[in-house]
Amino acid sequence: MSDTSDRHALVIGASRGLGLVLAEELTRRGRRVIATTRRNGGELQAKADDSNGRLRVETLEMTSDDQLAALRERLDGTELDLLFVNAAIDRGNLPLTEVSTETFAEVMITNALSPLRALEALRDLVVPGGTAAIMSSRQGSIELNTRPGFELYKASKAALNQLMRSYATRYADDGQTKLLIHPGHNQTPLGGPGAPLAAEESMPAVADVLEAQAGTPGLQFLDLHGKVVPW
Repeated sequence: MSDTSDRHALVIGASRGLGLVLAEELTRRGRRVIATTRRNGGELQAKADDSNGRLRVETLEMTSDDQLAALRERLDGTELDLLFVNAAIDRGNLPLTEVSTETFAEVMITNALSPLRALEALRDLVVPGGTAAIMSSRQGSIELNTRPGFELYKASKAALNQLMRSYATRYADDGQTKLLIHPGHNQTPLGGPGAPLAAEESMPAVADVLEAQAGTPGLQFLDLHGKVVPW
């Protein structure tokens, strides 16, 4: 394993579930990790208190431009080897005909627009050769959308992937690795208790992919095993 003791990672959306376990895993591997949560306290803060200063908590509501700007100001001068954005909501398995305009907007803003705004606000903190990554889902794959259900969630992840593709095109020459990661079907509020994976299984695998792809130019859509997910 490479030495990560002087490397910094920022994980957006780490109060629970996959983001929390990923932040903990990166810390366990020796990185200094900054992790964001919308509310003070909780399990993330408890883990930070036990980390000997290697895990630091920042407050962020990612859908707020003002809070993003404030976080960027607080982190001024920080050099990140990894910026990882993890955020998604699901408002139920409804056909699009039953989704209100307000719910459609809420899910699209949270799952697609806000992660890209976070990248835009914080990307200049990522060092040349560093990684900018977002937690996506194979549910966002148009090619793999062959089973019914979760139409709004799928649309939001497809939009996220398309916006990340545009982002990667716009910043093609910045020297940063860009990744969309499908973490598998996990036992989270989104994945449900019957999902085959626990975050404690999937996030070490995701961390392996992040390490393996570091320094690789361009954008890739990969699963937790490093395999390509069809667009």
